[in-house]
Amino acid sequence: MKLSVINQKRWQTFKNKKISMISLWVFVGFFVLTLFAELIANDQPLFISTDNGTFFPMFKEYSELELGGEFEFPADYTDPYLLDIIQENNGRIIWPLVRFHYSTINKNTPTEVPSHPTTDNWLGTDDKGRDVFAVILYGFRLSVLFGFSVTILSAIIGISLGALQGYYGGWFDLIFQRFMEIWSSMPTLFMLIILVSIITPSFGWLMFITLLFGWMGFVGVVRAEFFRSRNFTYVLAAKAMGMKDSRIIFKHILPNAMAATMAGMPFALAGSITILTSLDFLGFGLPVGSASLGELLSQAKANLHAPWIAFASFGSLGLMSILLVFIGEGVRDAFDPRNKIL
Repeated sequence: MKLSVINQKRWQTFKNKKISMISLWVFVGFFVLTLFAELIANDQPLFISTDNGTFFPMFKEYSELELGGEFEFPADYTDPYLLDIIQENNGRIIWPLVRFHYSTINKNTPTEVPSHPTTDNWLGTDDKGRDVFAVILYGFRLSVLFGFSVTILSAIIGISLGALQGYYGGWFDLIFQRFMEIWSSMPTLFMLIILVSIITPSFGWLMFITLLFGWMGFVGVVRAEFFRSRNFTYVLAAKAMGMKDSRIIFKHILPNAMAATMAGMPFALAGSITILTSLDFLGFGLPVGSASLGELLSQAKANLHAPWIAFASFGSLGLMSILLVFIGEGVRDAFDPRNKIL
């Protein structure tokens, strides 16, 4: 799909800001890498070949009996006994780069958990014996997917309501603005904590609860743009020609309002990730045992004698936030109407 002239210029403006362009590529690279986390860090082999045949444990569950063992139980590939059986049957095993899933408990650490970094656990283990690198790999993906989901849905709701307020104005705008003033005056984080303490938290519930407050950040700029544009000559001419309101809103005014909205989306994404991390850190987020960067931060606070947990968790979250801020600055400059290139 070919970009319009104005969007080509915006893209060129973004590319000219080197730090934003580098941040975009680094962030996209990390995120794409985490999409294949199961192939990078897993306690299931990628491939097994024995006298009994070939197996793909990552994609299909096999019993110990199928691999040459004695029982019908599902194969446990962390069991040295099973690995010895596979070797005795001329077995060949191809493992992922890291032989630990984020939920895998390493029972062979050189010291008591949390264990320091080793060749097996590159970033050490947490106080449950889980590999810190695997937790960060899966947690990064979960956090970004959560942030994308909340940001996109918040933008859809906020833009739609802001467009209706700005276009129609009157009593609808007045009543809705009073509602937003009341709703936005509530302490968001405390309200989230109260709500998640009532229900059993899950990814879907946390996304829904965060969405209850996240949409308001998109209403103001869209509402202001519609207030400004609804009396322009081209809008009045479209109304005089009998054009439907829905077509005027989405075809003629909304594209102009999207510039300011797009500039704020990377910052909204960073905010959504921060909310999830905060809830996990306080113990009100994802269920125990999830790949959570917030829980890793909590462990870092509770285990000051294991600084590798703090360095890894703060480092990953700090890097993610820095990349998103730089990307947001580039998007903001690209959509800035005062930019000379536009």
